[in-house]
Amino acid sequence: MSDNIKNDEVDLGIAGKLTKAFITSPLSIILFFAMLGAGIIGLISTPRQEDPQISVPMIDLFVEYPGASSDEVANIVIKPLERLMSHILGVKHVYSVSDKGQGIITVEFDVGQEMNASIIKVRDKMLANLDFMPPGVRSPLIKPKEIDDVPIINLTLWSKSLDDGQLRSLGLELLQQLEKIKDTNNGFVVGGRKEIFHIDAYPGRLAGYGVSIQQIAGTVGSANVSDHTGDIELNGYKMEVYSGDFFKKVEDIENLVVSVKDGMPIYVRDVADVYYAPEETDHMVNYYTGKANKTNIKATGEQAVTIAIAKKFGSNGVAVAENILARVEELKGRLIPDNVEVSVTRNYGKSAKDKVNALLKKLFIATGAVTLLVWFALGWRPAVVVTLVIPVVLLMTIFAAWILGMTIDRVSLFALIFSIGILVDDAIVVTENIYRRWLIDNKITIGTAIDAVREVGNPTILATFTVVAALVPMAAVSGMMGPYMAPIPVLGSVAMMISLFAAFVFTPYFIMKFVPPLGVLHKMHEKEEKESKILYAFFHSTISKLFHIKAYGWGFLIALFIAFFMSMSMFYTTTVP
Repeated sequence: MSDNIKNDEVDLGIAGKLTKAFITSPLSIILFFAMLGAGIIGLISTPRQEDPQISVPMIDLFVEYPGASSDEVANIVIKPLERLMSHILGVKHVYSVSDKGQGIITVEFDVGQEMNASIIKVRDKMLANLDFMPPGVRSPLIKPKEIDDVPIINLTLWSKSLDDGQLRSLGLELLQQLEKIKDTNNGFVVGGRKEIFHIDAYPGRLAGYGVSIQQIAGTVGSANVSDHTGDIELNGYKMEVYSGDFFKKVEDIENLVVSVKDGMPIYVRDVADVYYAPEETDHMVNYYTGKANKTNIKATGEQAVTIAIAKKFGSNGVAVAENILARVEELKGRLIPDNVEVSVTRNYGKSAKDKVNALLKKLFIATGAVTLLVWFALGWRPAVVVTLVIPVVLLMTIFAAWILGMTIDRVSLFALIFSIGILVDDAIVVTENIYRRWLIDNKITIGTAIDAVREVGNPTILATFTVVAALVPMAAVSGMMGPYMAPIPVLGSVAMMISLFAAFVFTPYFIMKFVPPLGVLHKMHEKEEKESKILYAFFHSTISKLFHIKAYGWGFLIALFIAFFMSMSMFYTTTVP
């Protein structure tokens, strides 16, 4: 094998210069493993979820106007606020609902707007126009909403021995523990009765002591407060002074004085029973197990509460869900008693993981299919080269997705699967041309390999940019589908550019590491010529009949039209779901 390099560096072009620099350089394998390592880091670090992340900020403004009718709320408060909100840059729609004494305005921003910036815009607009608010209107409450506010996991607590009030108290305690987990967002509890203080007055005692219900209500209401009354400074220390306190136990209410009769104080306990218990039932949550239940524990309508937890924007939904479930298992037997069952009634983390793993499996299958096809067509050595190049291209594309803030989801993995069929083209073109030039020269040299890459370099670059140019317009799609489908043009283009780099840097390097003997190249060439003759004979005989025999030609066209309309009819008959 000769190391002669026939071509001047000036004539090599970009492709030839890259190949000349890396074809025998030890930096090639170092760069290969560095890119492989970066790709593995990206694969581990990139968040996984079912669908791409889409930012569509929506902000609710709750306005209270006590005593006003719905028309007054709409005309005096809501409509002027609507006009103000519609002037904000980036606002797409403004909706409102007016009711007696209150109204709600929903501000929807354009797709892609950041939530924090949107909240600041709404808040600044409100503060700058408070002077138009009529007297009596309370300061609006701003509540942001986004797609990630949808819970990714629901946990249903149910028991055959505890009531819904006890389950709710347990659920609130459990929610506090789960919200400490990293990357969890808003959580809430559905179902169960809240535990409150009950005061059951006795009419006979009220009449006997001359106490009214209003007196009890006024006394209880005024006592359940805590006010800052001032500060005390002493010896360089400052102490805040508060008067009053909130109720903490039943005795705090029982010992309240509601009136005085004959010089004797009348306490709440004298005219009423006070106890702490769940409120009256106004809604119910029951849990049933169905055919999908995989445990031996069955529920037949037991009282239950459900804990719903969302994740933060940009976090790994799979990891958050797994951390939540792991924490629940840790709390069983400690916070969660043995007579309470925890059923997972929603787990978007698991569904995302299953779908992502299924697509990753298909990604490996597609890679294997391409490898086998190259092995069948070119031999095992080119197949090994392609097998080494494909993983580094795919992993570096995932690394780029991590850098760009994307996620591993169904759409991004579709982009990778879609790209596999075309990202190996560059490597195959380079491999075939190097083998062809070696056959022409009837000897294997590094100089010939470099010149072979130079020969197909510009056409390969042009073909790659043509594919990229076909993908890029998809990134200009507006509306909700724009960011949803964005991984296809972005990652597809990135994969093509990385595959082009790999074809000029890694493919020649690995070809020189797996150099086939000249005899093998001649056998491959003879095999290719035989296959070409067979294919030529088949297509020539078939196509010539379509041109020269009218019956065959018209029959082919009619069959083509019938097949087309039959395929289109599948949409009308809903044969295709």
